[in-house]
Amino acid sequence: MRKVTVAAIQMSVPETREQALDKAEALVRKAAAEGAKIILLPELFETKYFCQERRYDYYDLATPVLENPAVKRFLAVSEELSAVIPISFYERDVNVLYNSIAVLDCGKMLGVYRKTHIPDDHFYQEKFYFTPGNTGFKVWNTSCGTIGVGICWDQWFPETARSMALMGAELLLYPTAIGSEPILDCNSKGHWQRCMQGHAAANLVPVIAANRVGIEEVNPDENNAFQQSELKFYGGSFLTDETGNIETCAGADEETVLLREYDLDEIRDFRMSWGVFRDRRPEMYKIISE
Repeated sequence: MRKVTVAAIQMSVPETREQALDKAEALVRKAAAEGAKIILLPELFETKYFCQERRYDYYDLATPVLENPAVKRFLAVSEELSAVIPISFYERDVNVLYNSIAVLDCGKMLGVYRKTHIPDDHFYQEKFYFTPGNTGFKVWNTSCGTIGVGICWDQWFPETARSMALMGAELLLYPTAIGSEPILDCNSKGHWQRCMQGHAAANLVPVIAANRVGIEEVNPDENNAFQQSELKFYGGSFLTDETGNIETCAGADEETVLLREYDLDEIRDFRMSWGVFRDRRPEMYKIISE
């Protein structure tokens, strides 16, 4: 049987990029010391969530993939730890900017996925910073199994999870930056979790979600049109089983490493026994793409 331990890291983001990278590496090493071979960090963990405000100078945070500080650092870390580490980063491809994931496997970069669905809300202003991804959904045959990775807002779309499952994903990973909804005045945490639990249950594939925690404030100045706001990231990172049951879940404020072991062959046999993919009728689903 193919068994693998997976970790979801929940963390707050310090003031500087270097501090964030140091914290992330320490947590990754903690996860590896506890047996994790696939280790998921939150979305855009290198910096505070800059999409809360609009500032043209934040475009300078974007880099080509092999020049990104997190990618460079964790290429070496993944080799040392013999681990698979998807790295969320702000990508610049010549004149176009993306919210991207680089999948690192034991010191090698397997490829890049660019976020397909880009949200736009008062304090999640990602359309100002990111072009919708052009890679299509992707899966990677890693040294620890076949994984699919979506990015935050992607996790709300069942088409994301189903597409990756159809391509053979054995685990679905979602790095995330989500918290309070100051304008809507609601707590979306339960909805957020249940949506992904449904993806796991419908596809019979475990889901792993890693979120950030902490309050991040925006102070007014002339470069952001004197905006003042704050977001409280609500944590709740979790790992499900293949039926969507949450097996382990983080609190709303804690920085932690969550771990769970999966038997990928046992889950494959369970998935096959249900016949969900056998009984699909793609010719009946054309309305989905209209």
